[in-house]
Amino acid sequence: MPERRTVALVTLGCARNEVDSEELAGRLAADGWQLVEDAANADVAVVNTCGFVEAAKKDSVDALLEANDLKDHGRTQAVVAVGCMAERYGKELAEALPEADGVLGFDDYADISDRLQTILSGGSHASHTPRDRRKLLPLSPVERQSAATAVALPGHGAEPLTEAPGVSEAPADLPEGLAPASGPRAPLRRRLDTSPVASVKLASGCDRRCSFCAIPSFRGSFVSRRPGDVLGETRWLAEQGVKEVMLVSENNTSYGKDLGDIRLLETLLPELAAVDGIERVRVSYLQPAEMRPGLIDVLTSTDKVVPYFDLSFQHSAPAVLRAMRRFGDTDRFLELLDTIRGKAPQAGVRSNFIVGFPGESEADFAELERFLVHARLDAIGVFGYSDEDGTEAATYDAKLDQEVVDERLAHLSRLAEELTAQRAEERIGETLEVLVESVQTVDLDDDEYAAAGRAAHQAPETDGQVLFARGDGLAVGRMVKAEVVGTEGVDLVAEVIEEAGR
Repeated sequence: MPERRTVALVTLGCARNEVDSEELAGRLAADGWQLVEDAANADVAVVNTCGFVEAAKKDSVDALLEANDLKDHGRTQAVVAVGCMAERYGKELAEALPEADGVLGFDDYADISDRLQTILSGGSHASHTPRDRRKLLPLSPVERQSAATAVALPGHGAEPLTEAPGVSEAPADLPEGLAPASGPRAPLRRRLDTSPVASVKLASGCDRRCSFCAIPSFRGSFVSRRPGDVLGETRWLAEQGVKEVMLVSENNTSYGKDLGDIRLLETLLPELAAVDGIERVRVSYLQPAEMRPGLIDVLTSTDKVVPYFDLSFQHSAPAVLRAMRRFGDTDRFLELLDTIRGKAPQAGVRSNFIVGFPGESEADFAELERFLVHARLDAIGVFGYSDEDGTEAATYDAKLDQEVVDERLAHLSRLAEELTAQRAEERIGETLEVLVESVQTVDLDDDEYAAAGRAAHQAPETDGQVLFARGDGLAVGRMVKAEVVGTEGVDLVAEVIEEAGR
């Protein structure tokens, strides 16, 4: 009997890439590949790259080179690039990085097993020529669903089920016709870790045309997953021991517009929260300009749906926002936050911001500072502007000197660190429900903690954590009530009150 082929998936970038990697893992496992965690123990190392900003692209190249080094020291025979950077640059990446034995685009995902076998056997697969994926689907959102089956949509994979009817049936109160056309379907996915948290892709692509962002060009136009598939995948994850699902896409506030109901998310969320075994549903990637009163109501009042708002502000000075092809201003954004906190005072809010955008004046920068000081955000990401290939902003005049961009980035980063630490201190005395994610020793500065988890206002990896000095009785996946007694920067220190039974 031939030795089983082994493959390791190395994932970089955002939670959407993590979902894509688990779909690739599902396809490979279904075709007989053995999944291993360490690339040094794999015949093929598949690096799921990020192509968002320059730093992420550098990290992707470094990961590919590191995997290539394993060919001289371990079992690894081939290194293959997939993901956003591979899709965005295709042949250009293959020529610039001959260390990669293959560069595969999204269109190769359905045939990933054959592609890897060809490369492992010494053959080659021609890297694709990048194309604008926005042009692959109709301009009108309502015409996309029927055409989407002919377009590769990573993270949307599912297979028809012959048994276990009802695994992915449509929620009872959703509009008719939104169940999977082929009947119940099982997720084409294999988990790559045992975390009690998993992301579920709600949609792919984006119809917004922000002048600094290249993502729509290689991720394509916005396409919603059918709610029956989202619900079925959530049920499947619950059976795998997942306690929290995080809904991800490039823009969750647009969910349902191509299915004939822009308010579909408000209907779907209670159905997801009702899945047996799921304790927490989180929604990420929300556009401030698209926030609806009804969506705010559902996010702040539905049991098990956390009042968490990952709002993509990017800036708050009107002139800069218009140059970014975005909407809003400081006062409107503060009003939105007041509305949210009026309904859920403990709501968590995070956002990212770009400093040094072309034409950003000192007054614009001061306006952004004013917003941050008043916004009381739980987590803040700050990025210095850099030109991205193919974006409108790359053609703008009035570029700021790099020294100015760096100074503003350093200044705002320090301010963000101070403000988020202050916001954490405001939570001292609050009672939180915390999902325990680790019972291993956590060292921070001179202090040592026995366990760590996250509260409702903290998303995985980006928003800090809750630390426990004692781990007695705590177990990964358990939900506990805890009182905040201190802080470590953005992190909270808490003591367990009781297990948070439902």
